Amino acid sequence: MSGLDAGNWLPLVFMGLMALAMLIYVVLDGYDLGVGVLLPFARPEDRDLAIAAIGPFWDANETWLVLGVGLLLVAFPLAHGVILGALYLPVALMLIGLILRGVAFDFRYKVGAEHKPLWDRVFHIGSLLASFAQGWMLGHYITGFAPGWGAHAFALLIGVCLCAGYALLGAGWLLIKADGPLQAAAVGWARKALIGTAIGVAAVSLATPLVSPTIFAKWFQLPGLIALLPIPLATAALFVMAWVFLRRLGQDARNDNQRGLDRWAWAPFACAVGIFVLAFFGLAYSLYPYLVIDRIDIWQAASSPESLAIILVGAGITLPVILGYTIYAYRVFWGKAHGHAYGL
Repeated sequence: MSGLDAGNWLPLVFMGLMALAMLIYVVLDGYDLGVGVLLPFARPEDRDLAIAAIGPFWDANETWLVLGVGLLLVAFPLAHGVILGALYLPVALMLIGLILRGVAFDFRYKVGAEHKPLWDRVFHIGSLLASFAQGWMLGHYITGFAPGWGAHAFALLIGVCLCAGYALLGAGWLLIKADGPLQAAAVGWARKALIGTAIGVAAVSLATPLVSPTIFAKWFQLPGLIALLPIPLATAALFVMAWVFLRRLGQDARNDNQRGLDRWAWAPFACAVGIFVLAFFGLAYSLYPYLVIDRIDIWQAASSPESLAIILVGAGITLPVILGYTIYAYRVFWGKAHGHAYGL
């Protein structure tokens, strides 16, 4: 394989690896951030169970963020400098939020009962801050870091809607991992969060073609319009399915039908994951091949082929290891959460 050929396909490989890492992060850390966002709405006696539902997973889930940003840094240094330079403030806020979560998670288990509500609030604030900062970054990224109040208002909207999206994932996870009053309450939380998620997906879908004529042509010129039509249709179908499942689960909760709750508890979370995957795929298709819309493509931003070839060896070792221990952790701690313990 010649150096010129490697210069063409290696950036594509790293773009795919980075996209995969970020998608896995959004889904996995999204649900545990969502649980933190929802924590104040749970009864005090249910909060240990809510935390236990994410206890074995939340820290490892953040590994995917480190991997994704690390790949951006080493494989696409030019884009890394532009993106993080434009987003330094929300990145700092996100890191503060993640630090608060980590500190609060450990301290709430070590303090007396009278101090636990304080660390629950800190965990909630950290989760909300990290979630909102990620949405704010996404909003500004989609607009190509455009200045002005319009771009800021859009970023604000996406920040709020991403909090709702993470809350939907979190409520769906609690439906699977919890039982009793917490599981029943998660049904109502998921229904409210589903509305905010729908607003966010619609806003991104409408705004993305408007910021770039290239993206508009991808989606609204034939034959691309017909070929891509299944994506929005499937996304809409998943929203409808999630709403139908949540209505059924709500009836089961009102009737104290634990068997019915457990039978379909997985469905809202599966629908939410499907919505995030389709939205991610649609956004990735819109942006390709640019890392900064209409300014920097993956080949312009990429490191030299020789550097990418060396980095690929490291990524080929690191990615399977992270994926392997993630699967192992979910296999070991699968089942219902029980206070400070975890059902197997």
